[in-house]
Amino acid sequence: MSEIIHSPTRALQLREHEVSLPRSQSAPLPEHIIAASEEMRELVSVVRTISPTAITVLLIGESGTGKEVFAELIHDFSERKGPFVTVNCGAIPEGLIESELFGHEKGSFTGATGQRKGFFEAAQGGTLFLDEIGEMPLQLQVKLLRVLETGKFTRVGSTSSLTTDARIIAATNRDLDLDVRSGTFRSDLYYRLRAVMLRIPPLRNRREDIPFLIETMLEEFVRRHKITGPDGRPQMPQLRGDATELLINHEWRGNIRELRNTLEQLVVLACSPSRMDDRAIITRRDVERALSADVASIWDGERAYQRPLPAPPQGLPKEQSERELIYRALLELRSEIAEIKTMLSYERQQPATPGPLALPPSSVLPTAHTASANGGIRPLDELETEALEGALRYYHGNRRHAANALGISERTLYRKMKEKGLE
Repeated sequence: MSEIIHSPTRALQLREHEVSLPRSQSAPLPEHIIAASEEMRELVSVVRTISPTAITVLLIGESGTGKEVFAELIHDFSERKGPFVTVNCGAIPEGLIESELFGHEKGSFTGATGQRKGFFEAAQGGTLFLDEIGEMPLQLQVKLLRVLETGKFTRVGSTSSLTTDARIIAATNRDLDLDVRSGTFRSDLYYRLRAVMLRIPPLRNRREDIPFLIETMLEEFVRRHKITGPDGRPQMPQLRGDATELLINHEWRGNIRELRNTLEQLVVLACSPSRMDDRAIITRRDVERALSADVASIWDGERAYQRPLPAPPQGLPKEQSERELIYRALLELRSEIAEIKTMLSYERQQPATPGPLALPPSSVLPTAHTASANGGIRPLDELETEALEGALRYYHGNRRHAANALGISERTLYRKMKEKGLE
């Protein structure tokens, strides 16, 4: 039988040792911040250094790595008296985001029945966290740059300038360098935001943290779901050694968000009344089932096989959570679809004579309809229009699904459709 490992006291002692950073003598980390890996210790050390200042910070990392958690940590260490205000720049319609950020005066636009303060005023004396900053419209980026440089802004419909001392922390999972080169993000704003740029490592790059994250999350879920043993006391599930090893070595494409979802499922199932006697044990088989609980069948032309779907994001509105889940699944399928397209394209170019079909080369060959005098190279604008039309046609006009398949936000899709006359 595999060894059962679960020692809260030992793990707690290790955690206290690991978060004792050499460059900082400040208070210990909050319980939900795990910094056992070298990369995380360095990151937290920088956070401690910059927190007392007012410098602008740009957090970069994959979805689910905990960018908002680090933004809150910077705010908490700063000892600012004002609130921590979060704004999801990708979730606010383009026509409303300026009013949401800067506020508006009565009558400034249809529906403005009264004066309203924006997020910059709400975050006065505190921190304003601009999540998904890469989704901010270009025309608004200019106004944000002015606020960062002067601390002044104007409500929509007003001529009077207001001053804010809110600290700005921005975050994105996009490559803003590429966005700057493509012209969708202003270079001056980018360099102003990245006064300090922190990259949050994905979970697969800090596997030393996973055992501590597991223990912390298990304790949280036991409390949340009121899991108790026969004596009525909280019942902590125990992980077999091979189950823990599987959790540590999993890829975790959804990062901490996916880990939380998996562990919560394991706690609820392993601690169900039908399984519990004197203790709850999570086996390797339990973990395998949890990691492949949601599957989708994909037909490759010869056989059907199963693929686990990404874990749904936690703590988000239902619509946004569903959108992110679809987006992740489509990203995983995109490379396989590209390979299939390449095979089909190459097959169409083969002569209609009998004989074995040669395998296509590794490079993607242009199809017949792309051939032109310039060697098959087509303008980017033309390719983009074709991609938009194809996605909308494939999803029968469903803009949300089309946007997710293209890897862009709905707002960006609307803007591009308008630019190309596809509305």
